[in-house]
Amino acid sequence: MKTSTILLAALLTATAPLAFALPATPHADHATATAATPAAPKLQAAMRSLWHGHIVATRDYAMAVHAHDQAKAKTAADAVVADAKQIADAVAGFYGKPAGERMLALLAGHWGGVKALTDAAAANDPSGQAKAMDTLNANGAEIARFLAGANPNLPEPTLLSLLTGHVAHHATQIRQIMAGDSKGEAATWDAMQKHMDTVADALAAGIAKQFPDQAH
Repeated sequence: MKTSTILLAALLTATAPLAFALPATPHADHATATAATPAAPKLQAAMRSLWHGHIVATRDYAMAVHAHDQAKAKTAADAVVADAKQIADAVAGFYGKPAGERMLALLAGHWGGVKALTDAAAANDPSGQAKAMDTLNANGAEIARFLAGANPNLPEPTLLSLLTGHVAHHATQIRQIMAGDSKGEAATWDAMQKHMDTVADALAAGIAKQFPDQAH
């Protein structure tokens, strides 16, 4: 993940405002979104790597918890935190250190909700799962508000819709992993990755449009 953050930092200046357009609908067709050659393929790859790191590590954590493998669960949890720091560092590169710190706090809240949901599902604790979902939904609203407030080009309703879909993927995936539904989880995992690609590709395309001489 270090390479991704270095690449993003190199492509953007710390003082330049970040402006990009998200898809008109959060579930845009993935094949259509990626059919055209990207304006900045290296940036696109970096963005995908950065955001995929989160879902890879959270999935690893859920699988380790289901397998009662505490060592792997800890490794996965550490990876989630490390990835969050990379994302926060990227935000700091765009908006400054205070914004990066705020982003890290928000991502910590998201991970706390995902972890609580995973642990509650493994323990067959419905009330714990409901509480975790409340936490995740409230956190999603906070992240949408923060990003929309930092960048007028990011519509808060669109951000909230994207984040709500992301949380729904987490919830479905965790439930399927704990139930041993490998076929169902495989389908969810495919959709989850495509959702991250949709977000990452939109961000990369917007940055490339704003910084055509810097983004490659």
